Amino acid sequence: MTDENKLPYAFYSVAEARLERLYGPEQTPEVMKMLSDLINDYCSSDDAPKPQEKWTEKDTILITYGGSIFDKAETHHLKTLHKFLSQYLRGVVNTVHILPFFPFSSDDGFSVIDYLTVDPALGDWEDIHALCTEFNLMIDFVVNHISRESLWFVEYLNNKSPGRDFFIEVSPDEDLSKVVRPRPHDLAVPVHTHRGLKHLWATFSEDQIDLNFRNPVVLLTFIKIMLEYIRHGARFIRLDAIAFLWKQIGTSCIHLSGTHEVVKLFRDIVDLVAPEVVLITETNVPNGENISYFGNSDEAHMVYQFSLPPMLLHALFRGDAEHLTQWALDYPRPPKGCTYLNFTASHDGIGLRPLEGILAEEEIDNLVSSMRQYGGYVSMRKAADGHEVPYEINITYFDALKGTALGIDQWQTPRFICSQTVCLSIQGIPALYIHSLLATPNDTHGVEQTGRTRSINRSSLDYEEVTSLLESPEIPHAIVFSELKRRIKIRGKQIAFHPESDQKTIDLGHSFFALWRFCDRQKILAIHNVTNQFQTVTLPKERPTHKKVTGWTDLLQDKYYSSRIREISLKPYQSVWLELQESHLRY
Repeated sequence: MTDENKLPYAFYSVAEARLERLYGPEQTPEVMKMLSDLINDYCSSDDAPKPQEKWTEKDTILITYGGSIFDKAETHHLKTLHKFLSQYLRGVVNTVHILPFFPFSSDDGFSVIDYLTVDPALGDWEDIHALCTEFNLMIDFVVNHISRESLWFVEYLNNKSPGRDFFIEVSPDEDLSKVVRPRPHDLAVPVHTHRGLKHLWATFSEDQIDLNFRNPVVLLTFIKIMLEYIRHGARFIRLDAIAFLWKQIGTSCIHLSGTHEVVKLFRDIVDLVAPEVVLITETNVPNGENISYFGNSDEAHMVYQFSLPPMLLHALFRGDAEHLTQWALDYPRPPKGCTYLNFTASHDGIGLRPLEGILAEEEIDNLVSSMRQYGGYVSMRKAADGHEVPYEINITYFDALKGTALGIDQWQTPRFICSQTVCLSIQGIPALYIHSLLATPNDTHGVEQTGRTRSINRSSLDYEEVTSLLESPEIPHAIVFSELKRRIKIRGKQIAFHPESDQKTIDLGHSFFALWRFCDRQKILAIHNVTNQFQTVTLPKERPTHKKVTGWTDLLQDKYYSSRIREISLKPYQSVWLELQESHLRY
């Protein structure tokens, strides 16, 4: 402890050094004092019991909007969501990522008006707390920008504190050509204020105005918000669009050292006051940039595996796992105390930036062209030279897999189940979007209504209609839902699928994506046939064991294979989880 406060000296010295790098030696003492007061106030009021482990093999995350499922007879959508989860997914998923559930003005929640109020259309904090009694909660922490309808922005317009210093004024004549852009609109947005016409930095839209983290009051305000989220039950906190947080004109304004310093400070605070909480960075960028947010095991606990959705889609589209296998061979094991969040679909589209440097431009263009034929759209971004390039594919993952490079075929459902099984197999924690679990097709009506291509994968579904579909066992919705639930349950019983268990990718030929997951107590060989043909695979001789192999058990089919069997046959898009059966060697 330090003499001036109740904080441990180790934390105090590290936090103080971070603040000095952000704000300089003159401002740091006052900022550190305010930070200490925030943390001490939180710690004095927090007496909730803490989980013993940060994560286990039982962890599976469901991604959903608070209003993804609605009941016309229920005024609070969160109550309907809770009812659906309790009825169908209790004991299957243990964490629910509710996409921003705060009052908002655009972007389906990501243009937040008030960070500490639940959107009345969804419910209130009591509904959130009720859900937390059965499921872990993952909350979006939208730190980069805020709605023009927020109180802070109104204060800016009227030159009143604190909002007048919360935003980044920039001249429209400023050379911002080096700034990495995820959107094609002008970066400097005109705003009429009581002080005349100003231009503010807006990375994502004219309604989403970037916040000025060079002002330490902004940082302290968001730390207070983060602590409130933890107090309300957040176990996982997703740092939305975090890569763009710190700005420095003349640079790319992405992944700057100031951004990493802020994330590390968030991590320091979380590890101190709530070590059970997991901090996740959302950075839809090439793989090397993405994993930089692990730091030296001192930054994010988890990073999104953004390369997985497009790489897996490409493998199943081409019926060839060569590039997917090479990618998995190359990507690094997460550092100690860290892991990946694995997903194939979310509320956003399928990002294409992670393919840079992995797939040839022609391969990407062919994939994009076919996704348009399957009913999808393509969002664009502005490249460094000013021209627009594909940024993401907007399509449901289910409909993205309705065919291959040869066209639409009859294998959509097994192909899709194969894709989700890969997500369940690889190292990390799997996160499944609600519209993936429900095999939701493209919502073209939603796109027509909103004029936004991302609406294609953001349907709101009637509770009675959904439950009716799930009770019809022969349709894709019910088949996918039932089978994925079964596989998630099986996965949760295997210690080899613990997020920190080892992984080794192996090359069994272009028709298969295969990897070992193993620890001292269990070894599982996961093999996935990525083609629409029956395939015979030779089981590898190299195994992560020094014991005698007596056989294999396919956990997905509950089928035993003798150790004498060298080859097995897989149906089109079949996956197997082969648990190695061993006995101790005798000498």
